[in-house]
Amino acid sequence: MPTTSKHPETIALHAGYRSDPTTNAVAVPIYQTTSYQFNSTEHAGNLFALKEFGNIYTRIMNPTQAVLEERVAALEGGIAALALSSGQAASLFAVQNITHAGDNLVCSTDIYGGTWNLFANTMKTMGIECRFVDPSDPENFRRATDDKTRCYYGETLPNPKLNVFPITEVAKIGASLGVPLIMDNTAAPVLCRPLDHGAAIVMHSTTKYIGGHGTSIGGIIVDGGTFDWEKNAKRFPMLNTPDPSYHGAVWTQAVKPLGPIAYIIKARVTLLRDVGAAMSPFNAFMFIQGLETLALRIRQQCANANAVADYLAKHPKVTKVIFPSQQTGEVKRRADAYLKGGYGALLGFELKGSAAAGRAFIDSLKMFYHVANIGDVRSLAIHPASTTHSQLTADEQLKSGVSEGYVRLSLGIEHIDDILADLEQALKAS
Repeated sequence: MPTTSKHPETIALHAGYRSDPTTNAVAVPIYQTTSYQFNSTEHAGNLFALKEFGNIYTRIMNPTQAVLEERVAALEGGIAALALSSGQAASLFAVQNITHAGDNLVCSTDIYGGTWNLFANTMKTMGIECRFVDPSDPENFRRATDDKTRCYYGETLPNPKLNVFPITEVAKIGASLGVPLIMDNTAAPVLCRPLDHGAAIVMHSTTKYIGGHGTSIGGIIVDGGTFDWEKNAKRFPMLNTPDPSYHGAVWTQAVKPLGPIAYIIKARVTLLRDVGAAMSPFNAFMFIQGLETLALRIRQQCANANAVADYLAKHPKVTKVIFPSQQTGEVKRRADAYLKGGYGALLGFELKGSAAAGRAFIDSLKMFYHVANIGDVRSLAIHPASTTHSQLTADEQLKSGVSEGYVRLSLGIEHIDDILADLEQALKAS
């Protein structure tokens, strides 16, 4: 059931579903099935020919996934979404859907280490070049663009650097050149809607804040429906010339009667069909549960993070706090312009004593969990240089915002007094 509300608290509960049409169940059922009965040979043929939408096989779509997709699309202000097996799959699909061997993308240096490795190394083996640029100057994206550039890529609230990405500035550069901006909004759901600022595509690791409870792995891509792929046909042959993997379909033409959804439909019926990185129905159900309380959780997590930033900024063992509230100048302006309702729940800081101090601090925590995750209801901590970013070179680590003494916190919803008490005792021991 559509909702006319623009409030995330309401959208997350009501978009895309009211009750099960067969049983009237209020909770979204887990459709744990591989296949679906066709009404007739004509019905089956229409589904495969994209003359009508419907369920074919759970590797491609599933009713439980569909509710999650519609709710996240509504939350982000997009027109359609595609649920996938992980955030890494979402990052890959978002780019690979319009990029093939010989093409390139221009990507911010301020991104998650796993994404950096995916783009710099794994996609390189596919013949796709990633050109990393410093987003502090948006014009760097223009300078790195050529006729083979298929997209720009950035993170709203980059993990771990936490300098908010200049969405509007880069999107405008892309619009002037016919290049879409893809934004990873994993760390800033509810706080920011990149599509409102000019981005063409948004993706999330649903594993993080959307799930919120550290139980399930997943990802999602949201199509904003605003980028004109047909107008920029020369730059996007994969959407504007016959696709041999799907009966020679020209995607911008094949789905035109259904709306501006060529990008997301191609991702579903070619990439997802062939690669098979499907989200399980059970995990989709778990993400729906998480989504229902997302706006409430992130409000508390942001408040806790803000209090921790103020505390650490005054601590004698801390040399630097990396958090938007502590920033100044242009990076602070961007944080205030794009983040509404809070500065996020991720926080970094550097300790005197570099790597050894960072490891000692982590090992001394009692309540915080030492895990490679963010966005959980529980407070989490990690030393990125030796874990999440360890595959990067020392130079790549520094470019992405990781020093040897950097510690990353993901603040949960515990009482702030208990959070501060655990940090205090760990700092004393480090």
